[in-house]
Amino acid sequence: MTRDPGLASWLQLSLTPGLGGAAIRGMLRQFGLPQAVLERRRSELTAHAPPAVIDALDSQPVRDAVARALEWAAAPGHDVVTLADEHYPHALLETPDPPPVLYALGRTELLQHPSLAIVGSRNATAQGEHNAESFAKALSNAGLSIVSGLAVGIDAAAHRGGLAGTSSTIAVLGTGIDVVYPKRNVELVAAIAERGLLVSEFPLGTAPLAHNFPRRNRLISGLAQGCLVVEAALASGSLITARTAADQGREVFAIPGSIHSPLSKGCHALIKSGGKLVESAEDVLAELTGFRRSGYASTVESGASDEVAAGLLAHMGHDPVDVDSLCARAGMSAEQVSSELLRLELDGRVTALPGGLFQRLEKGKRG
Repeated sequence: MTRDPGLASWLQLSLTPGLGGAAIRGMLRQFGLPQAVLERRRSELTAHAPPAVIDALDSQPVRDAVARALEWAAAPGHDVVTLADEHYPHALLETPDPPPVLYALGRTELLQHPSLAIVGSRNATAQGEHNAESFAKALSNAGLSIVSGLAVGIDAAAHRGGLAGTSSTIAVLGTGIDVVYPKRNVELVAAIAERGLLVSEFPLGTAPLAHNFPRRNRLISGLAQGCLVVEAALASGSLITARTAADQGREVFAIPGSIHSPLSKGCHALIKSGGKLVESAEDVLAELTGFRRSGYASTVESGASDEVAAGLLAHMGHDPVDVDSLCARAGMSAEQVSSELLRLELDGRVTALPGGLFQRLEKGKRG
């Protein structure tokens, strides 16, 4: 990528403490590019920020931070993408609060690629992680880069699935791009840096501060055409991302789950409020206006799900049965059985009865 000759000026503005994105954009609208902003008398800039903040523009700490950022950006695979850069993601320009600069490590061309956000609980179930990874792989193979936030649980599974597909993944960090958080994701970070893209709006060295993660969420949804929530409790940060996506005019999708699972409550709330219930990658693709798939997308692996469903129906017999009994008969986990029962129920092949019981239906009959 061609380096912006005015990058130092962009960094000087963005690295000045207390000078937020709104103030910077206001200065740019009034005075032009950052170099022109910095050439104005400091008194002229105080309409956009307090005098103490404007004075800090020329401070030694800011100059040192700019030098560090320029040194970082000079390394292979490292970029700082500015609002004036032709490679700045167009999707973010449509949002109310696009960051003036983005630190990027890896395949920067993915910023212009069609993408889908996949988010969910850090305390995900094994089934939830499997769903996130299989959906992400299928959608990546269909031509969508997978955007998520690098948290453990659903985020990490989504990134793994994106990497396994053809369109890779973008991880949006709530820290400086040179900070690995959480530490257990160090190998995943290395894989994304090599085959995907890491991005952050925060200065180098920024620690994992709690208030930065909600800000990061607007970029996860802003980069994408839609947002899929896999598992989420009612108080989950994933719901913040989904609501931000809706505010940004993005499609919101949710995978349903058991009515008894706390991790399904957030998804069900989204569906009740207008989010689209999805059971497959094809359901997602059908709702994305203007997107044309570039490959085959399926979350069913080689007919495996149909085989499992047929086996589960055989284990059910024709009498009502509970989940625990099915687990014992089929040798499956409760999460696997519940997931297949939901799919069979939606297909009209099983009905739920009072007392937590399930019964198979004859073909063509619905209870």
